[in-house]
Amino acid sequence: MISLRSWLRENAKKMAKSDEPPIPKFEAPPVVETVLGIGFERLDKWGIPHFGVFWDQVREQFPNFEVKHPVISHIEQFDRPQVSAESQIQLSSAPPDLRCWFIDEDDCELIQVQNNRFSYNWRKTAGKDAYPHYDESIRQTFQNMWTQFVDFVKQQQLGDVNVVQCEVTYVNHLEVGKGWNAISEIGNVLPCWAGKSNGEFLPSPENVVFDVSYRMPDNKGRLHISVRPAFRNDDGIEIIQLNLTARGKPEGSEMDSIFSWLDLGREWVVRGFTDFTAERMHSEWQRSV
Repeated sequence: MISLRSWLRENAKKMAKSDEPPIPKFEAPPVVETVLGIGFERLDKWGIPHFGVFWDQVREQFPNFEVKHPVISHIEQFDRPQVSAESQIQLSSAPPDLRCWFIDEDDCELIQVQNNRFSYNWRKTAGKDAYPHYDESIRQTFQNMWTQFVDFVKQQQLGDVNVVQCEVTYVNHLEVGKGWNAISEIGNVLPCWAGKSNGEFLPSPENVVFDVSYRMPDNKGRLHISVRPAFRNDDGIEIIQLNLTARGKPEGSEMDSIFSWLDLGREWVVRGFTDFTAERMHSEWQRSV
């Protein structure tokens, strides 16, 4: 039976949330990839054969695979200043751990599996331009795949899946000619970049790279934002790549706790994207809420 104190606390949260403005929504966002991921304590019993056995269970939906080096998880710490860190590749002279990608026929969706991480990616590909919004498709697909993975670990008696962190990442491509024409005009798209110097000596910058992080209330996690100019591989178009990643630890390893945090992470990514980008660009991306 739920206690009166717990009931009051939960209802206070609902009332506070109901006063918040709705999460912004864009019908044509510049997002080209969305990643939902869960980090957990290493499954020491997981071995190379388990990749194949698990692939048999998902092969109908993900018929292709690639083998990768594992990703090192960066766990959010709050007892010292945060230092920006990109995902690193683990290289060692010892027999390596592995990460496997299981990819769908259209090269649009994939799941990534290693002995301490599980992720689901949606990627924008030719002929698949429509973005499947988080609350309409991506969340449910990830929940189905995560449930299947946890059941597999249990069936194979590989140990408990103790979740240590959740991640939500959105990768955006801001194309040249759509709000900006030179790197010096990046402030037209990202207002936080003024591009001004202290004097008159420096010319306009030809390259701008920066990282920003924001702490969530009650140390629930952080939102990391990175900005990188680049040329897109498939068509050579000049872009500004804007990545937003929310990372933090859920209250527990139960499904409700995990997806409560993922919902929070997604909210921070979307609200953060909206705040971080110029309002003049929102009509370009067809903001509807």
